[in-house]
Amino acid sequence: MTTEVLHVEGMSCGHCVNSIQQALADIGVNGEVDLAGKKVKVEYDSSKQSLDKIKETIEEQGYDIA
Repeated sequence: MTTEVLHVEGMSCGHCVNSIQQALADIGVNGEVDLAGKKVKVEYDSSKQSLDKIKETIEEQGYDIA
């Protein structure tokens, strides 16, 4: 498993947390959202998923990767 911490701008509430976690789960990625720290820690199998796809998935929810 590969672990990365992404800095995400635009998160402000519990809905943001749920939205990102669900979108990541839908593509088979475990995401732990730190709302106060504006970070998302992702754990994924790099043979099945790419970091670019993970970033794209978060951005599709309306958030920016810093």
